[in-house]
Amino acid sequence: MNRLIVRIILTVVILVLGYFIVESVLRPVRFQKELQHRKSIVVSQMKDLRSIQLTYRIYSNSYASSFDTLVDFLRNADIPVVKIIPDPTDTTFTKTINDTIAYIRAADSLLKDASYSIDSLPYIPFSGGERFELDAGRIDRGGVMVNVFEAKAPYNTFLKGLDDQLLRNLVASEEQIGRYPGLRLGSMTEPSTDGNWE
Repeated sequence: MNRLIVRIILTVVILVLGYFIVESVLRPVRFQKELQHRKSIVVSQMKDLRSIQLTYRIYSNSYASSFDTLVDFLRNADIPVVKIIPDPTDTTFTKTINDTIAYIRAADSLLKDASYSIDSLPYIPFSGGERFELDAGRIDRGGVMVNVFEAKAPYNTFLKGLDDQLLRNLVASEEQIGRYPGLRLGSMTEPSTDGNWE
C-alpha cells in the first residue's frame, strides 16, 4: 500500500515537473510569435503613416507634426491622377508628357488597403488607445534646411498583456545596445524616412 502511494506521488511530481519544463520552453516561443504578429500590424500602419507624410510634404513643403493635421489632409485633400505617356516628338523615348486626368481623395489613394479607419491612424494597435509619438521639424544638413519627422511606438504599448518578464527583457536588451525599445519611423536628427525594422 505504501509503495502504491509513493508511486502515485512520484508520478504526479514527474508530470508537474514535465509541465513546467515544457512551459519554460514554450513561453518564449509564444511570446516571439505574438511579438512578430503584433509588430507586423504596427509596421503596416507605420508604412501608411510614412506614405501620408511624404504626400503631405509635397503639398505643404513640410511634414505634419500632429495627427489632426494628417487626418484633416486625408479627409479633405485631393490628389491628382496623372497619366504619363511618351513624348511622340522624342525619338530617344526619354521624354514624357504628364497629363492630369482626374483627382482622387487622399484617403482613397493612400489608405486603400488599410484595415483601420482614418480616425484610428494616430492609435497604436493593441495598445488600448495609446497614440504614436509624432514629431516633425527641420534640421540643418550641410547648410541646407531639411524637413524631418519621427513616429514611435514603444514595445510597452503594443505588447501589453504579454509575458511581463519577457517584455522587460526585450526592452532591456534593446536599451543595452543603444537601440530604441520599440518601432521607430524616420528621425529628428537625420534626414531619413526609414523604419528601424528595415
